Amino acid sequence: MQAGKPILYSYFRSSCSWRVRIALALKNIDYEMITINLIKDGGQQFSKEFQALNPMKQVPALKIDGITISQSLAIIEYLEETRPTPRLLPQDPKKRAHVRMISDLIASGIQPLQNLSVLNQVGQENQLTWAQQVIASGFNALEQVLQSTAGKCCVGDEVSMADLCLVPQVANADRYKVDLSPYPTISRINKSLLALEAFQVSHPSRQPDTPPELRA
Repeated sequence: MQAGKPILYSYFRSSCSWRVRIALALKNIDYEMITINLIKDGGQQFSKEFQALNPMKQVPALKIDGITISQSLAIIEYLEETRPTPRLLPQDPKKRAHVRMISDLIASGIQPLQNLSVLNQVGQENQLTWAQQVIASGFNALEQVLQSTAGKCCVGDEVSMADLCLVPQVANADRYKVDLSPYPTISRINKSLLALEAFQVSHPSRQPDTPPELRA
């Protein structure tokens, strides 16, 4: 591997990894990828090698500038602080607060509750219902919030960290067959963001570890 090039530990279907892949694409950062299969061999994230990188045994993790960072929002904030163009956090403090609020709503209030580790706990027969309830509950709140913050994007008309959280979460909703008709604002923003190149090249259907049957 090329010395000095960032290394992203990713899984194609991980929505948290997708957030970081979008950020890297938007900021035009060249990087290597090491894929961590969350299903194979009982989950490669549980290996001793990966646990040494991230004791939480989760993707993503990013090796960059001589450090290793886990937690997708922490990674995105680091990229923002060290490579600020294009900006993913608005300069205006109120808009910036809205971006962080929406990002946290998704990254703390929805996604962890329907993550693989939680679904494995609720039992195979309850997984779909559980995921649908969790996502719908979160989207009810998110739709309401976006009605007061959104322009073309989650906050105004510029792509921000909030949008990097929104699109992967809508993909999760689709995967778990959540009815999106009650969420017109979420759906509209998601559709326009998916037309952008950074969201397309980072898409789960276009990753090195995407299974052939799921490739775009």
